[in-house]
Amino acid sequence: MAEIVRPFMPADEMPRDGREPLWREALGECLRRLRNERGEILVETARRAGVSPQYLSEMERGVKEPSSEMIAAVAGALDVTLGDLTLAVATSLLRAPSRVAPAGPTAYALAA
Repeated sequence: MAEIVRPFMPADEMPRDGREPLWREALGECLRRLRNERGEILVETARRAGVSPQYLSEMERGVKEPSSEMIAAVAGALDVTLGDLTLAVATSLLRAPSRVAPAGPTAYALAA
């Protein structure tokens, strides 16, 4: 059976407000770290991915909820597989301390 190789480790940072990070925030941290490790500026990666620099910046800051096609395009531009990127994001979320509030009226209001 083939060995799973993880080319990079995800960041362990929590959002500054102490809440559990969202998937899009963890994704953005991983994307920015990968881009910086390659020594690239935003414009270079965005051009190869076929997205605008503004859109990539919003992805990296965790303010955009990108489609799977956009995520795959940026992963490809950074020479990582979608699987490796997803694993890194999931691992960073598992490492982040959970500070989930107990279920209450707010939880039900959000689910409605």
